[in-house]
Amino acid sequence: MAERKGQAARQKRRALRDRPIGMLSSLKVELSVLIVIATAIAFVLAWHFLKWGWSGWIAMPLTLVVALGITYFFAHGLTAPLRQMRDAAEAMAEGDYSVRVEGVTNSRDEVGQLARSFNEMAAELQHADQMRRDMVANVSHELRTPVSALQALVENMADGVVEPTPANLEGILNQTHRLSDLIAFLLDMSRVEAGAASLEVERFDFGGFLDETIKPLEIADGGHNHTIHLEVPDHLMMEGDQDRLSQLFTNIIANALKHSPDGTSVLIEVHEDTSLGTIITNVVNYGSQIPEEARNDIFRRYVKGAGRPGTGSGGTGLGLSIARWAAGLHGGTVKVVPDKRGANFEIALPKNHVAQ
Repeated sequence: MAERKGQAARQKRRALRDRPIGMLSSLKVELSVLIVIATAIAFVLAWHFLKWGWSGWIAMPLTLVVALGITYFFAHGLTAPLRQMRDAAEAMAEGDYSVRVEGVTNSRDEVGQLARSFNEMAAELQHADQMRRDMVANVSHELRTPVSALQALVENMADGVVEPTPANLEGILNQTHRLSDLIAFLLDMSRVEAGAASLEVERFDFGGFLDETIKPLEIADGGHNHTIHLEVPDHLMMEGDQDRLSQLFTNIIANALKHSPDGTSVLIEVHEDTSLGTIITNVVNYGSQIPEEARNDIFRRYVKGAGRPGTGSGGTGLGLSIARWAAGLHGGTVKVVPDKRGANFEIALPKNHVAQ
């Protein structure tokens, strides 16, 4: 790693030294300037050589050598970032995502633009790689807990230490439910990675659907004393896949509950935009705000929030990504909109399903 960083520093100094051209906005213009400069220097040298009485058999080859030397010098500097990107790509293929192209990112031409895009890509890959590592560790821990509990219960029953009472059997059932939820979560993650999933489209009452979605969340909220206010027009019908939409609204509402202080409210407002044929749902948790610069990043995979104040838990970092994915499957959108009341997640979904 240290060797690669030293190599990057040397490449940066070399690029700054060897790339005198790079301030123009087009590589084609730079190459044209290079050709003009080399031709002009060659012409001046040839004219002086002949004026001094040199033989043309000597003057012309010497002029060509000088012109080629100048062209090579400038061309070497122009292609230096490409060599850096080649070396960086080889390092990334070996698993080192910390490498960057240095020294030419301020250039205005296409090579500089490519170097900046390459660095952005490398940063995104580094972020994704780190988040994946964290995700594997988190999932491993989450899987180990119910498996260990199940193993202990079953072993105690097999050894006759505990009796298979209804309470003990219910404990086993609860752990299997937890494992089932974790497996479903991993399947959701794989679907997000694949970028698509099949939809079972049906027509349903949107208000009733939200009621059924909210009930288990209120139960799971436990003693946090959150109140969920639902405002939805009566008999509002919609077409879509209820399972996928349940993932969407469950993750958004659960996120609002997770980031709300105990004893506060979460508001769910629904209205229909007849001009666009969409159903707009706003999920607002009072008092909590999301910085404007972070409003898009929170939908990236594995990006975790701080969680409910005092809990220190921000979840797995996939909930909002799954929500945006589920909305996209229906041709809808999820975004954070400005709201003085608190964090406001706006979900826009077509009222009538349109095949993607």
